Amino acid sequence: MNWITDFVKPKLNVFSKRGEIPENLWIKCDACENMIFHRMLAENLNVCTHCGHHMQFGVDNYLQLLFDEGLYQNIPIPEVPIDPLKFKDSKKYVDRIKQYRHQTKRADAVSMGTGLIGSNQAVVFVMDFTFMGGSMGMAVGASFVAAVEQAIRFNAPFIVIARSGGARMQEAVLSLMQMPRTVAAIELLRSHKLPYLVILTSPTFGGVTASFAMLGDMHIAEPGALIGFTGRRVIEQTIRQKLPDDFQTAEYQQAHGMVDLIVPRKELKATLSKILGIVKQ
Repeated sequence: MNWITDFVKPKLNVFSKRGEIPENLWIKCDACENMIFHRMLAENLNVCTHCGHHMQFGVDNYLQLLFDEGLYQNIPIPEVPIDPLKFKDSKKYVDRIKQYRHQTKRADAVSMGTGLIGSNQAVVFVMDFTFMGGSMGMAVGASFVAAVEQAIRFNAPFIVIARSGGARMQEAVLSLMQMPRTVAAIELLRSHKLPYLVILTSPTFGGVTASFAMLGDMHIAEPGALIGFTGRRVIEQTIRQKLPDDFQTAEYQQAHGMVDLIVPRKELKATLSKILGIVKQ
């Protein structure tokens, strides 16, 4: 008779069934490499309890965090042609879209909602990095315009949470056309004298940075967020110089006038509520 197999294991199985235990009880911080209990990390809004590093935070989590009591009305993503260029690399583009839609349960790399933030009506546009790196294609551009139209309809401030690798290469020039399209939408918003706030999270790069992410009336960044146009290594190879260690971080961008405020995730809603209360007056 094996005491562990015949007695201990059956007793343990009574308290915990296989499948009910999370695969990753502990998560390692990308910055300090300390291990964090998954529940503690979730309670701290995916911010490392050891070093304060801001890890990836879900799109739905941002919407629930910002809106009062986590309640908001979803704004649907407009329908656009899925694969107008019939693009194919190692896989058909249409198959990639289907794969990411299945994985994320989202139509594309964005989610939008309208509701109250500190009792102030607002429209929020959040980019999803888990959907093809948050890349901007026709769906993201059309969604941006739709969100701006909702802000105008409600006479409400427009808030963007940016997180993207840039333009979506599978849509080529159609993706690049979303840059002036989003800029035109911002001009329409300004013609109605509505505030446009941008929250920069890590990473925010490429055509998104070169268009709507840097045209806000106010730019707020999460601590340590990487913000730029192209990657550090590419720049160093091009100019053949070593860049500062903190190059492209939110702190570096603030020191050089590109970011107005650096706000920890836990203080984001309170900060936005205060700003919206001021611009409402």
